[in-house]
Amino acid sequence: MRSISDSQVSDAIISSVSVPWVPQAPGVAFKPLRLSPASGTWANLLRVESAGRVSRHRHLGAVQAWVLRGSWRYLEHDWVAHPGDYVFEGPGDVHTLVVEPGDVMETLFVIDGPYEYLDDDGVVTGIESAASKLAAYRAYCEANGLEVAPIIY
Repeated sequence: MRSISDSQVSDAIISSVSVPWVPQAPGVAFKPLRLSPASGTWANLLRVESAGRVSRHRHLGAVQAWVLRGSWRYLEHDWVAHPGDYVFEGPGDVHTLVVEPGDVMETLFVIDGPYEYLDDDGVVTGIESAASKLAAYRAYCEANGLEVAPIIY
């Protein structure tokens, strides 16, 4: 598995076409564009297909999102994000991402730090991080005979 170390990277271009969609949950997949376990940050495309949902979670760092296709909302907020919209989420925000039936959403997310999945009582049930995204990506590539793209910094 090839990766680029911090000392080797001054700039990089990644063809997102060469990176597969990695299943995350039913109707949800991510396409990693940059994974940095050392800094705890990552960038990925997220696709949620009709009536999909990303479980309730709390970000421990800031998140930036740019909607490319479809629309989505958080159950806990009163707005809907549409193509071209930019969303900023501060650390500590708790939300559940929802895509309405019949829609397909694709959004670029840039995430600083891990986030915690929460149950209805606010108890942490799992943690997602750059390291866990990298592990899921590598496992998917290995299981499907795919080369790991040079997205690890």
